[in-house]
Amino acid sequence: MSDEELKAELERLRSENAALKKAGSSSIRMKVSEKGALSIYGMGRFPVTLYKEQWLKLLVMADEIRAFIAANEAQLKTKA
Repeated sequence: MSDEELKAELERLRSENAALKKAGSSSIRMKVSEKGALSIYGMGRFPVTLYKEQWLKLLVMADEIRAFIAANEAQLKTKA
């Protein structure tokens, strides 16, 4: 490959990498783990992984969790 081709390929890869980082940081995606659990990606550095029954328990508690957050708003921090 010539220098021009290498520079063009490098620039293409840089722009592709930037696009992937931008898309990845704003999207939340789901995946079934190797052990059969549900992993949620895009909420932090690591995925949140729970088994089906754990997710269902949390979903049933959604209103309680919202109420707890509202009641403890002053103590809870937000991730910038």
